[in-house]
Amino acid sequence: MSKHGMVETEESAGERIARASEAVQRLTRWHDDFPSPGVRFADLTPVFADAEGFHAVIDCLGAVASDVDLVAGVDARGFLLGAGVAAVLGTGVVAVRKAGKLPPPVLSREYTLEYGSAALEIPADGVELSGRRVLLLDDVLATGGTLAAAAELFTSAGAQVAAAAVVLELSFLGGRERQGDYPLTSIRCI
Repeated sequence: MSKHGMVETEESAGERIARASEAVQRLTRWHDDFPSPGVRFADLTPVFADAEGFHAVIDCLGAVASDVDLVAGVDARGFLLGAGVAAVLGTGVVAVRKAGKLPPPVLSREYTLEYGSAALEIPADGVELSGRRVLLLDDVLATGGTLAAAAELFTSAGAQVAAAAVVLELSFLGGRERQGDYPLTSIRCI
């Protein structure tokens, strides 16, 4: 799909979503008590390592918002998603990094996780963000702090978060409620 993609039928959209959702369900590995006791970690590595699964996920995420100027992938698995979707859409991609991984100046946001706290950063210069429409991508939506912090970073830089999308949403953790008023899509929700 290019920035000027074809109009998709409801039937073909449903088939695309079903293929991606099935791959996520079938290939996700679950790890109890990782990275800390009481946390159940969803490892999407096997989904991304499977050619058909990865392609289905990228197709699905790319259809979320085809009219964006930039795709942003959240550290670290979001980098894979962001690059793939940006290539499909014909846009640039920006990596939303963990604190301390980018040279200054940076914009930074701290946030809480279900097992601690962290910070995300984006470049404060060198990449023109003001006025750009951004598609924000991450692998898993759990408590919602990571995605919300990334959205706040782009908003503070003058960009508009046109949409956000994740591969897997753990709805029982309530992360969707922490998001802004941008559309949020998940390929698979449990």
